[in-house]
Amino acid sequence: MTEEERGVTDQSGTVGTDAAPPLTGDVVVEGEDLAPAIVEVPESSGRSVSGVLKGALEKVRSGQSGLVPILLGLVALVIFFQTKNSLFLSVGNLSNLLTQASYLVTFGFAEIWVLLLGEIDLSAGYNGAIAGAVVAVLAGIYHRYPWWLAIICGLAVSTCIGALVGTLVIRLRIPSFIVSLAFLLGLQGVLLKILNFDNYQGSVSTSSGPLLDLVNGNLSPAAGWILVAIGVGGFAILTVLSDARRRRSGSEGVPFGVTLFKVLAVAAGGVALALVCNANRGVIVHLSGIPFCVPIVLGILILWQFLLKRTRFGRNIYAIGGNAEAARRAGVNNGMNRLAAFALTGFTAGAAGILYTSRLGGSSTSVDGGQLVLLAVAAAVIGGVSLFGGRGKMVHALVGGMIIAIIYNGMGLIGLDAATQDIVIGLVLLAAVSVEAISRRSAVRA
Repeated sequence: MTEEERGVTDQSGTVGTDAAPPLTGDVVVEGEDLAPAIVEVPESSGRSVSGVLKGALEKVRSGQSGLVPILLGLVALVIFFQTKNSLFLSVGNLSNLLTQASYLVTFGFAEIWVLLLGEIDLSAGYNGAIAGAVVAVLAGIYHRYPWWLAIICGLAVSTCIGALVGTLVIRLRIPSFIVSLAFLLGLQGVLLKILNFDNYQGSVSTSSGPLLDLVNGNLSPAAGWILVAIGVGGFAILTVLSDARRRRSGSEGVPFGVTLFKVLAVAAGGVALALVCNANRGVIVHLSGIPFCVPIVLGILILWQFLLKRTRFGRNIYAIGGNAEAARRAGVNNGMNRLAAFALTGFTAGAAGILYTSRLGGSSTSVDGGQLVLLAVAAAVIGGVSLFGGRGKMVHALVGGMIIAIIYNGMGLIGLDAATQDIVIGLVLLAAVSVEAISRRSAVRA
């Protein structure tokens, strides 16, 4: 083995510039005496289905259980609440569950950008609330801005706030916990100022129009089926071409049987979504169709997942979260990439805040931004994102946000009070963090 292949290791144990760390891994393993290193467990140990299953078992043994136990927990929750109340799986409640989860999932997307860096942004909740307030004020009865222009202004404000938080963290080297906590407190006052401007008296309504329809409106049944067909078809084409390219290149790509299973699973999910949402769930009037918030949230998921997994910027984020010093020595601009991540957190929090404002039908000073950001962190962590940085995917926030929404929705159906609901959510979060810690130790031993 040559000097270049081995790399150069300094006295601190970090990898020198002659051997750049791989920037594609998303699993962080830390030893007691060595600096953190980024490693990537192969997707499969062979090109056969049995090889894929063997690779999955190897991941479980090394502490990387992935989404499997989380999805099993999700199924268990659904079964439990359905046995307690048969209305849980009714078409009306399932459609309502999608709208309830929309802003939780999106807030989770926002928090993932900084969690991957090993940072946190406690101000994301009030940042999103401010974006929603700006949209409600500008598009309200006093100013009457076009709804699309109001949304652009709201997103611009939240992005600037996120970038400002990141600038202070990076330039002044203050822990992100302290900076974002200060912004959490300060942005509450900013929210009051915005909503009390021009004597709005602390509440602005979006009781009609496109802003209200972002969450509460629905696609027509025909448009829903077209959307599902386009989504499933696009996923099938991209998945088949990507896996085939990997197999032709000689790398250990997944076998065609696994590719076909993924496509069929997504197709089944899309058909189930369309069937449930297109069924009549109205009591007095006919009401059907996929809620507008569903394609919005899925669009954000696809875009951000592509940015994380298919671009150099996304690989840099994983590298910085796994080992910032090694990433710097490999030529990664840590400052600019971290600033971009904080800005994306602000932007996504703004989108979540606008969805939240749409669901409530307006903006108010009673918005609890602290609770929103805690639920955002909980959604990401419960879904499987590491609190230590370097590991996680956007789909984890989707699953975690759905779990939180299911728990709140199900406990409401069976008549549990708000105090009990908060206790249960806290226990679920504690269990998720405990699993993360145990998996981390297992990975170190492996």
